[in-house]
Amino acid sequence: MVAGSELVERVTQAVEGGVDLVQLREKSLSGGQLFELASTMLEAIGGRAKLVVNERADVALAVGAHGVQLGEDGLPVSAARKVVGNGPIIGRSVHSISAALQAESDGADFLVVGTMYSSRSHPGEKPAGPELMQKISSGCRLPLIGIGGVTPENAAELMKVGASGVAVITNILAAKSPQAAAERLKEIIVASWEARGYTAFVEEGDDQKI
Repeated sequence: MVAGSELVERVTQAVEGGVDLVQLREKSLSGGQLFELASTMLEAIGGRAKLVVNERADVALAVGAHGVQLGEDGLPVSAARKVVGNGPIIGRSVHSISAALQAESDGADFLVVGTMYSSRSHPGEKPAGPELMQKISSGCRLPLIGIGGVTPENAAELMKVGASGVAVITNILAAKSPQAAAERLKEIIVASWEARGYTAFVEEGDDQKI
């Protein structure tokens, strides 16, 4: 994993390449450390992308982030809403149709659906594949973000079965040029949206969502 100032720099480059939603997921940091990193990240991306903080609704609110991303077994959406208020967005990670429908009913603004493909960030976890995305998209009206092993080679496949965007960590942050990697992925996503007859809209951990 990339940490500290290098992480901020690489995320900034990715935003310059078209990433427009950054998920800050640093489970090992204390509340104070996470607050400082989120503050630095928010300043660095300078309004060119939205920042959501993983799990820590309190930190998201304190730093003025755009929202919070909750794990499937994390804080209930309704509880997070009490913390952050009505303005910030709330995302929920889901791994099943029932969890997706529950999150939608609870008031989530978007869903992160996984794991799509084998991923280094989730070793040993059996991927659900695009079939799960297709099933959820057929019964859920929320924006869906595919996560887990997403690359430029398979991103279009997820878009075709109902994804609104993709979440990427390794393919962007580990790239020689995060900006170039993000630009390539953004082009694929935009082309996929246009093929479906929609105006391009891209969200960006396996963080176009970092």
